[in-house]
Amino acid sequence: MTEAIDAAGVAALADLPLDWRFKGLPTSWWGRTPAQVCAAAPNLRDAGALGPVCVLRDEALSRNGETMARWCRDRGVELAPHGKTHMSPQLLARQFASGACAVTVATVSQARAYRAFGVREVIVANEVVDGWALRWIDAESTADPDFTVLCWVDSVEGVEQMAAHLGGSSRPVDVCVEIGLAGGRTGCRGAAAVDAVARAVVACPALRLVGVAGYEAALDHDITPDALARVTAYLAELRSATERLADLFETDTVVVTAGGSTYFDAVADELAIGSVAGRTVRTIIRSGCYLTHDHGLYARTSPLRDGLRPAMEVWAQVMSRPEPDLALLTMGRRDVSFDQGMPVPLGVDGTVTKLNDQHAYLKLGSDGQSAVGVGSWLRFGISHPCTTFDKWQMIPVLDDDDRVVELIRTFF
Repeated sequence: MTEAIDAAGVAALADLPLDWRFKGLPTSWWGRTPAQVCAAAPNLRDAGALGPVCVLRDEALSRNGETMARWCRDRGVELAPHGKTHMSPQLLARQFASGACAVTVATVSQARAYRAFGVREVIVANEVVDGWALRWIDAESTADPDFTVLCWVDSVEGVEQMAAHLGGSSRPVDVCVEIGLAGGRTGCRGAAAVDAVARAVVACPALRLVGVAGYEAALDHDITPDALARVTAYLAELRSATERLADLFETDTVVVTAGGSTYFDAVADELAIGSVAGRTVRTIIRSGCYLTHDHGLYARTSPLRDGLRPAMEVWAQVMSRPEPDLALLTMGRRDVSFDQGMPVPLGVDGTVTKLNDQHAYLKLGSDGQSAVGVGSWLRFGISHPCTTFDKWQMIPVLDDDDRVVELIRTFF
């Protein structure tokens, strides 16, 4: 059986020497390989980490992967985690080992990065209309019969552009009709548009209609009753379209896919329908942030927030205490996410109120003022892992004693 990801290619990352390019890592590691560093299992702080530095917790990664895999098995859905979250073949390998069926990406450039590590099942969660991107998909599919790409279509014009660039293809590209939300992002608006796009795909030899896709969190990540009602109504549209288009699908197995990291329980409730018109339905969710979870957005909104554990931290050093209740830290917008909430101080009484490019403003409570001095190291949880991962090319994975057990490469 063909591997879901090239294990040897992923393992080879541990043999590439470290150098100055990887911020935060100890200078003493330069010239050594990740394999050599991890064999010594150094304590990261004792080894000379330079603040700020981003770390992952090994126990939480393992727990989260197992928790999500078990949940999917119990609910009868498949998981194609969104690889844009971490862009790390090593972390994706962990997800495949837990039973993921494919990787989801947002762009063909991201698909190419994972393809470099032998990934053979890719979902591009967008309509692809760029000619060079489509020709790359065609060339890879022609060269390797085991490589499959599934992408979206949401307009007749998009179908026509894909057809123009794929006219001589030897294999049709599998597509799902994407259904959108009014005021939201991409996707067909209304049943008439959905049906017209589906018919256009069926009439196009370069494409093959295999299912229906959507993204239910295009408007917000609110979990109030009103928001959940809107999500449920939207998912009912996806289900209705799946049933309505049953005779048009060009495969015996139909794909129905949605599900970010906030509403995947609603997706399973509404879309795990088993079969339609005698065709088996594969319900695929595309959550990307479950693996690391967080201390902010998904700590509040994930359906598994009571079972998942935050796995990502950013460590920073206090560089200044200019006022009694203020600490300035060596961490800023270039190091940590802030689009879905400020970093969360761990183990100290305080609140991050502002970030500059390279500074964080920590407003200290009464208990924190005496505990935090110049030179102190502090740990911070994050909100929204996607926009922290992309700031780090190499991330140490630590055990419970802060010893390095793995070094994770990212490819943004």
